[in-house]
Amino acid sequence: MLPSAEPVAFAMVLILCGIVAWDAWWLTRQHRDIPEYGYLPNNGFAWKSERSHEMFRQWANLGSMAAMMALPWGFASFSNTPIAYVIVWDVLLGLHIISLLVPKRYAVTSTHLFADGQRYEWNRLVLAKRQPKHRIMLLRKGWGPFGPLPLGGDRADLDIAAEKIIEVLHPDQEE
Repeated sequence: MLPSAEPVAFAMVLILCGIVAWDAWWLTRQHRDIPEYGYLPNNGFAWKSERSHEMFRQWANLGSMAAMMALPWGFASFSNTPIAYVIVWDVLLGLHIISLLVPKRYAVTSTHLFADGQRYEWNRLVLAKRQPKHRIMLLRKGWGPFGPLPLGGDRADLDIAAEKIIEVLHPDQEE
């Protein structure tokens, strides 16, 4: 026998609320971790993106979020899920979409990459062999298909950042 729809809906909304709060907390950290832009001490570099860069960076996630907002409406009536849960679900996903589009701060240092409010050690990252036009694509080791870590920004900033990333990840390729 399947469980009642209401406790399942409550659990899913609670989980989504946790995800949205977690992402918001990480985004607030980016201002503390990256207070300024440009060249940093020890051969580092920091830059920021604009909303349009984040749209290019997050296009697949935005499509997924749109589908996740629409699907519950079709299932709510025959599963007897209270419509309030579907509305709260959509509000939370809307907030998550906004967080995806907020301009981000990035930094490359000799020890870490700073992206999305988080700090990644270089030994956990690899530069993707095929690079998209409008962003830099790194892959998180061990994550398989869930490991892409795209970096957004202006092309001039991305070119400088790519040079710094190559210097860190492939020091043998320096000229």
